[in-house]
Amino acid sequence: MRSMSDARSIIRKACSEGRTKLLEHEALDLLEAYGIPKPPHAFVNSAAEAVNAARRIGFPIALKVVSPDILHKSDVGGVVLGLQSEDEVEQGFNELMNNVKAKAPYARVAGVLVQWMVPNGLETIIGATRDDMFGGVIAFGLGGVFTEVLRDVSLRVSPIGEDDARAMIRETRASILLNGFRGMSKRDSEALVAALVKFSLLIDENEEIVEADLNPVIALEEGRGAYAADARFVLKC
Repeated sequence: MRSMSDARSIIRKACSEGRTKLLEHEALDLLEAYGIPKPPHAFVNSAAEAVNAARRIGFPIALKVVSPDILHKSDVGGVVLGLQSEDEVEQGFNELMNNVKAKAPYARVAGVLVQWMVPNGLETIIGATRDDMFGGVIAFGLGGVFTEVLRDVSLRVSPIGEDDARAMIRETRASILLNGFRGMSKRDSEALVAALVKFSLLIDENEEIVEADLNPVIALEEGRGAYAADARFVLKC
């Protein structure tokens, strides 16, 4: 379990290197420091390390290239999903590295993220921007492909409490789906409430973060939690 001091170290390291974005594994480590649930993951540099990490984490596994120079990983073959065995992880690692070398030869590759794949659930988004007047502004809405299509989000100035988080959720169309629409299972709204409150604290305590989004945050069935599968943090140091 990481601590608040770990969070500060992650941000300071990125700033000292002149970076304006956290790398994928750093972003997930930052979430862990604030107790925001995310899938088990490991940062590796070889196929053998990837296999060992997958063995510890459990299947199915996703592999994602970690590079400060690649904006859209899927466009260069830098994402491999649904790996179900150690052999598939080894093959997937080699395939990913070959894809990136061929399609993005300019890119500096820091390593590869090995990540447990969260089961299917309702995809939501939790985000933030830092406004000159209001400070941190927290957003919540439907995630995944619906984020840009529906643009249905609720906003609050940080920090927020549990009542604020519940109100944010109620104000969006996501609430209809979370409550079980047309026979669908109810989703874990309270896990999203907890994630929103902790994320608000993260934004409030780290002024270097000027933009962030957790997309998707996958809400599983009621009582099973919600996991931030991807995270992005933009810094101004």
